[in-house]
Amino acid sequence: ESGLLVRMPNWWARQAPRVRVGVSIGKRSPSLFGADAMLDFKVELTLEGETLTPEEWRSILEGSGGLVFLKGRWVEVDQERLREALKHWRHVEKEAGGDGVSFLQGMRLLAGAPIDTGGAALFDGPTAAWSEVRAGPWLEESLRQIRQPDHVDAVVPPADLRATLRPYQTTGVKWLWLLARLGLGACLADDMGLGKTIQVLSLLLMLKGQRSSAAKATGHPRRPALLVLPASLLANWKAEIERFAPALRCFFAHPSQTNTDELIAVAKDPERALAGVDAVLTTYSMVTRLEWIAPLDWSLVVLDEAQAIKNPTARQTRAVKQLKTAARIVLTGTPVENRLTDLWSIFDFLCPGLLGSVKTFGGFVKRLEQRPKDQYGPLRKLVSPYILRRMKTDKSVIADLPDKVELQAFCHLSKKQAVLYEESVRALSEALREQYEGIARRGLILAFIMRFKQICNHPDQWLGSGSYAPDDSGKFHRLRELGEEIADRQEKALVFSQFREMTAPLAGFLETVFGRAGLVLHGGTAVGKRKQIVDEFQSEGGPPFMVLSLKAGGTGLNLTAATHVMHFDRWWNPAVENQATDRAFRIGQTRNVMVHKFVCQGTIEEKIDGLIRDKT
Repeated sequence: ESGLLVRMPNWWARQAPRVRVGVSIGKRSPSLFGADAMLDFKVELTLEGETLTPEEWRSILEGSGGLVFLKGRWVEVDQERLREALKHWRHVEKEAGGDGVSFLQGMRLLAGAPIDTGGAALFDGPTAAWSEVRAGPWLEESLRQIRQPDHVDAVVPPADLRATLRPYQTTGVKWLWLLARLGLGACLADDMGLGKTIQVLSLLLMLKGQRSSAAKATGHPRRPALLVLPASLLANWKAEIERFAPALRCFFAHPSQTNTDELIAVAKDPERALAGVDAVLTTYSMVTRLEWIAPLDWSLVVLDEAQAIKNPTARQTRAVKQLKTAARIVLTGTPVENRLTDLWSIFDFLCPGLLGSVKTFGGFVKRLEQRPKDQYGPLRKLVSPYILRRMKTDKSVIADLPDKVELQAFCHLSKKQAVLYEESVRALSEALREQYEGIARRGLILAFIMRFKQICNHPDQWLGSGSYAPDDSGKFHRLRELGEEIADRQEKALVFSQFREMTAPLAGFLETVFGRAGLVLHGGTAVGKRKQIVDEFQSEGGPPFMVLSLKAGGTGLNLTAATHVMHFDRWWNPAVENQATDRAFRIGQTRNVMVHKFVCQGTIEEKIDGLIRDKT
């Protein structure tokens, strides 16, 4: 009635916007991108992302606070909090100097993850709500490409790859290509069976073409990549290379794959000996033994089953982290096995310095644990650009996967197995020279084939001593590796053997791997007890594994609680194996089934595996 016009904030519509200290990182492209890059760093006052002028700064900081009418709207201002936030960020800006902040520090600031205690006040406490950190245009575009690698300009799959990549694998190869080109570490953490190996082989073929072009232009020989693997996976990688990427020229720096004379020749002059080689494959233990590996400057270092370096104080971990390279990749289905220090150790190789020292990281984790909500959000945001993880349970991935994934689990013979195997080969040769003919000759050969298969399983199966020490069998070693990963996922497994006498030793060994007793089913199991065994295994909290003889357990059972099937030894007929596999892969199974077929490298089991492939 008095004609007085009063402006009122619309409290019931939404909260008034705040004036904040805005920190911008990476507006312009650095001269050299990578973990050592320096990013420009600027501190401003902003309103909903819009930069305020120096005049607006002064009016806000010198005003009375509360609600201020600015740029046609009411905004919230707290001079005390703004001054505190501004003081903190000015200090960071001063420490950065004219060159800006390092890429790793910039990533920590963007993630709201100050590793050291000095920066904690920027993101915790009352001043945190009055500042915001954002990526500048150039850095935002770079991070967008890392988050959305489908848009990366790269030809995938490479022409020399003898396989058809599934869409998620194509995405993974582009992501690896981008991070390797940028000189950033990459952790490919896809679930077991999603094809981490073939994605790396695709990348190696792409790098081969790139390095060949560079070598022609500069006249300098191309540098090979280094792949560090568990010893049990050397044969797997060799088979995959021969099958999918035969164009790659590879050297296996391990006595199981390369004779001693070749290894000695490479050690004398590695640069000359490896000229033209695309990739060197070795094991974690050989990195510490072969002195010529550490001094070389590798184009790329890839660690398979990278949980092998989770112990920061282990000798092989220290040796691997000293390797010189421009790009680093780790492959692991379990980036965190037991504790967050596992993640720290992997990233200490991938992106040295990103997570600070192990002591500093420990203090950072303790501060995260005290957060009232989203405890590990800053850490997750900090490491997520460097981790690509797809899981079998993801519907977008499952749609592109077969229902059943079959893998060869290659194994090495232990020393004891190798000696017995060679002795048996000589004994068979001598026996055949005694002019066995007809059915007698066939019987002799079949008897020795059975002996060879028993030695491949475990020496004690042939010798009959009964101790079954795990270290005496390469298959037991491989079974432990697979069993530990399955146990970590809290999944269930079926283990088949054609030999009834193997079921008890296998069950006893797997009990130590899973930490719980399992079940055994063979021809001697009472028929009336079989349903009880099946029901116990199928129950949600039931035993984590079942060991079965192929003949007794290969048909008629519904064991869909299992998502892994292991054929510890191989039968001649693929139909028999498939019937056994179908105990888990059948109507009622809602998850993908992984089938692991054990093969001892360099033995008759390779011949049997080839025969089964031909029959299939």
